[in-house]
Amino acid sequence: MLLWALDKYCPNFSSILEIGCGTGYVLSGIAGQFTDITLYGSEIFTAGLDFASARLPLASFMQMDARHIPYREEFDVIGAFDVLEHIEEDLRVIQQANEALKAGGMLLITVPQHKWLWSAADDYACHVRRYTAADIHKELESSGFSIVRSTSFVSTLLPAMLASRLLDSDVNAESYDATAEWQLSSWLNSVLLQFLRFEIVLIKTGFNFPLGGSRLVVARKR
Repeated sequence: MLLWALDKYCPNFSSILEIGCGTGYVLSGIAGQFTDITLYGSEIFTAGLDFASARLPLASFMQMDARHIPYREEFDVIGAFDVLEHIEEDLRVIQQANEALKAGGMLLITVPQHKWLWSAADDYACHVRRYTAADIHKELESSGFSIVRSTSFVSTLLPAMLASRLLDSDVNAESYDATAEWQLSSWLNSVLLQFLRFEIVLIKTGFNFPLGGSRLVVARKR
């Protein structure tokens, strides 16, 4: 979905900074599809940067606090994928991203959605919040962005997500098993994957899901 969004909404971009790049997994996917762009990755924690550098030796990686981005009008695209929910001063990060983008530059973000989905999984992941569409749109627009596209995703699996949260309502962060949701039979995993692939098809046709476990927003610097 991210590769498609970059291709559709960021034509002819030549540089991208990923905030919170971790071990460089997403950037490696971007590098595989867009071969003539300059890649930058930043992470506040250094543990993943060695892995990222090994994965993408031609990319530039840096330790960086996204609340203090040391660039002005530098990048065509900035991405922050499941990052903002970890940061108390998320508005500050969005404002800094705006300053680091060239005029007309694009910001792509994904965030977890719906406060009523809050569970031990969020506590375990050190989330500060889950967003509503209104929350994230307001922060983007007040920071100098125009919304180009906004849709929920992981929508077809939302009932299963909600059921899982309700069944684990008595679990706390200390007793939460982060590996449990990976322990699926191969046939069930394949079925769920087909649901998600169907979502992507609909999103590509222009359909915006109102509800879903996460939200993708594409915004342009005004």
